[in-house]
Amino acid sequence: MKNLLMPILIGLMAVLYIFIIPHEPLGLKIVFKLIPMALIIIYAFQKLPGSSPLALRLVIIGLFFCMLGDGFIAVSFVAGLGAFLIGHLFYLTGFFKMAKSNLLRLAAIIPIGLYSFLIGRQLIASLLSEGNQSLVIPVSAYMLVISAMAISAILTGNKWVIAGSILFVISDSILSWNMFVSDIIYSDVFIMTTYYSAQFLIASSLASLGRTAGKNIAKSDVIHKI
Repeated sequence: MKNLLMPILIGLMAVLYIFIIPHEPLGLKIVFKLIPMALIIIYAFQKLPGSSPLALRLVIIGLFFCMLGDGFIAVSFVAGLGAFLIGHLFYLTGFFKMAKSNLLRLAAIIPIGLYSFLIGRQLIASLLSEGNQSLVIPVSAYMLVISAMAISAILTGNKWVIAGSILFVISDSILSWNMFVSDIIYSDVFIMTTYYSAQFLIASSLASLGRTAGKNIAKSDVIHKI
């Protein structure tokens, strides 16, 4: 039961923010938006093994920058986008360090690339038609980075990371489509539900990723001794 306390608390605070906290005042809304992420970061630290490799620490830093993005995006879309982009760069660097490529995992590049192309083409067309040319480059860069993050997550072979990365892509797709293409009913609920779930799954993956990394280090030591 003790192991469930933090996940339950994260879930309760996420529900509180999504369904109960009003949109105004904005400051209060931002504070309660950040609380679930702060708890997820604490939960991630709890999942770290005693001697954590650099790759796992990079994921923690990614979580932190995403939390910054949560706050920034409420007052500046570009600032929030930049913070999330940096967070994804830390994610994909950490995931690539733990990647084990095979033909099946590499094949994930095709559906992710196709999905990103189709969504991106519509987003860019909408941005141009609405006179938001200044956002084309940052939005395009973000889409490339988050797609690379999802691919790097799949290459780890870790089910928690894979599920988290896919939910992250879905969350951002809903957000961007709702902002720039057309309104989506209950978009706030869908965006934040998939987003918090994504971050929680990524944080949850650190324990199993740590065990895998530990086994790889042990094998490497044995080989070197031989």
